Amino acid sequence: MRGSDLQCRIHITKPKYEYKYIQDGDIIIGGVFSVNYGVKYILDKDGKYIPICINPIQNRYIEIQTLLFTIDEINQNLDLLPNITLGYHISYSAIDPVLNDRALYPHYFSTGPDDYIQHVAIAELVEHLGWTWVIILAAGDERGERESQNLRNEITKHGACVDFIGTLTDDINTNTRTLERIQKSTAEVVVLCGEQFRTKIFFVEKIIKEKTLVAPATWIPGYPTSLFNGSLIFNEEFFIFDNSEFEDYVLTIKEDILLKDLLTVASSCLTHDEEKDTIFKNVYSKIFRNCSGSKLLPFYGRSYRVYTAVYGFAHAEHDMLSSSGQFCNKHIHKNIHRKQLHYYLRNAHFKDPLEQNVSFTELGFLNLFYSIFSMYSSIKYGMQRIYVGTYTWSGHKGFLEIYIQSIIWKKNTNNQTLKSQCSASCPPGYRKVPQNGAPPCCYDCASCSEGEVSNLTDMENCVRCLDYEWPNHEKTMCIEKPTDFLSYDRDSLTLIFNVLTVILSAIAVSILGIFISFRDTPVVKANNRNLSFILLVSIKLSFLSVFLFLGCPIDITCMLRQTSFGITFSIAVSCVLAKTIMVFIVFKATKPGSSWKTLVGAKLANSIVLFFSMIQIIINVIWLGISPPFAEQNIHSEPRIIIIQCNEGSVVAFYIVLSYMGLLASVSFIVAFLARTLPDSFNEAKYITFSMLLFCSVWITMIPAYLSTKGKYMVAVEIFAILTSNCGLLFCIFLPKCYIILLKPEMNTKQYLLGNKKKLIVTL
Repeated sequence: MRGSDLQCRIHITKPKYEYKYIQDGDIIIGGVFSVNYGVKYILDKDGKYIPICINPIQNRYIEIQTLLFTIDEINQNLDLLPNITLGYHISYSAIDPVLNDRALYPHYFSTGPDDYIQHVAIAELVEHLGWTWVIILAAGDERGERESQNLRNEITKHGACVDFIGTLTDDINTNTRTLERIQKSTAEVVVLCGEQFRTKIFFVEKIIKEKTLVAPATWIPGYPTSLFNGSLIFNEEFFIFDNSEFEDYVLTIKEDILLKDLLTVASSCLTHDEEKDTIFKNVYSKIFRNCSGSKLLPFYGRSYRVYTAVYGFAHAEHDMLSSSGQFCNKHIHKNIHRKQLHYYLRNAHFKDPLEQNVSFTELGFLNLFYSIFSMYSSIKYGMQRIYVGTYTWSGHKGFLEIYIQSIIWKKNTNNQTLKSQCSASCPPGYRKVPQNGAPPCCYDCASCSEGEVSNLTDMENCVRCLDYEWPNHEKTMCIEKPTDFLSYDRDSLTLIFNVLTVILSAIAVSILGIFISFRDTPVVKANNRNLSFILLVSIKLSFLSVFLFLGCPIDITCMLRQTSFGITFSIAVSCVLAKTIMVFIVFKATKPGSSWKTLVGAKLANSIVLFFSMIQIIINVIWLGISPPFAEQNIHSEPRIIIIQCNEGSVVAFYIVLSYMGLLASVSFIVAFLARTLPDSFNEAKYITFSMLLFCSVWITMIPAYLSTKGKYMVAVEIFAILTSNCGLLFCIFLPKCYIILLKPEMNTKQYLLGNKKKLIVTL
């Protein structure tokens, strides 16, 4: 068939001996086969070097005969292409990867092993074994360059890198540089590609035998066993071509030029052609003798693919002619266009005479199957191969299945997969950092940043943990953040505050008991015992409010802790203010004709306490009504922990409560300071002055400390301020009186007080 847009892109040098098989017909099928896998150049009579094909392969010759047999079988089939005779024209091989370019060759179909599929298979194998750094070794010709670039592209697509593409040519200097680069490379794997390269592999045998080789199925093993020891080889699997008629056909093949040369080389028998015998002796460097020759050994491995290809063409042709009704047109070959045939061939689905379903993939290939073998050499059995996996191409993609544990590596890996990497793997907890100017497979390892983890090897980026999680020490996984609060079971501060609160509350209760027991003595009566009782109860309750600050905060404790302390301590300070005011009024009332006498009495003192306490109570009620405190989990203040704390709700209300207590304390301090010079019987003002000064000092110091700390330590600062403030009231005001009551009872009498002229006792 001919097309007007046909362009010849294959340049072939005519060899010394050209083998052709030609048969005329209505439609000519072209067949391109690679029977020889080597070429040498000899000097002809004219002094020119001409190529001669060497090392013919018997099973490739049988493939040619398969095409001839199949065409003859179709020509005899009256149901397939009736009235149409097929002919053939067979020449050299054509599995060049450029034929896979669907833009250049949209009508190319293949049933044989294809470089593109093998490139994909090798790339997937490299990816599966975790190799990221390999060398490609190819022939230094046009096809080798193109094939190696295609292979590099596929390997790169699958996440690996190629250190370099080494080429072998007839130039010794180029080969020497290639060998030096291989020796210096850290890559442990060398991928071989290019058929022509097979004739040059001996140049690098000593170098690459230290590397692990990966060879495609298009290779024909014919090299020293040590070279492929510990390497991986792809091998195409063939459908069993069980056709008795073809077997009989092969046994009765008439000897042609190619078969004669093939059998001559196999048996080392002379051809009785003096020129050819001389050439063969020089080319093969062996002795040829007079003998009868050998017989063709039947091997039908690839025969089924040839058989299928011819039938695929015939069925596509048949379908196309059926649709156009041109079976009777003997000049059909002039009217057929490639695009028409391409459509029918691409959509061909048929059963061959062996009852096998046949169809082409989107890329124009039949389904392909490759076995993967691990090669190794043993002293006892020599070169052995172990089946370690398969690669199946079906449709438009491949499927790799590999048994890594069955592979025997060239180097001792302690039963681990061989590693071929530019850089050592980054373990979990680290990420890859690209090196400047280096391929992506060459990198440094950096520990994950704070709050990030990596749980796999060679991760590009670390993953940030969720807000409620934090990395473990190795940064390999996110774990739940520990909670932070003043816990009863794991914090010593909680135990200390518990003990102090219980002791101080007990002291307050004890002092209250003492005052109740000695309520009728001059010391208790002289200092307004009712206010003293209220003050002691308030101090005790204020001590007990500390328990609301301990343990895990919840909404109810958050609402009660600040309000309970604010109210109880405000009542206490109101009592102190009332006592101080009453001392001042009583002193003024002792003067003759003083109008202050009308204010002396319990009613005024109670009113003062009630008034100033109610203001604090109202503030707290408004606070709870508008924006009450609540428990929250603070995940931002400390990155490694979750602080369970109380959110004050309204910060303004919180500081109003503190400010009001500070205002009461300041007024009490001023009044007490003014009353400090009163007679000794009323010198309680001195102790009140000191206690209020202590309160103001503690809380002024506490506020910046409170704002600068976080978590449980912020709560601890507030507890310390509460305990210190209450201790100031308890001990400064009541400890001197308890000393007199318990240790100096002689001073707790009316006579003792009357005996001192400088003292004046006023019973309230």
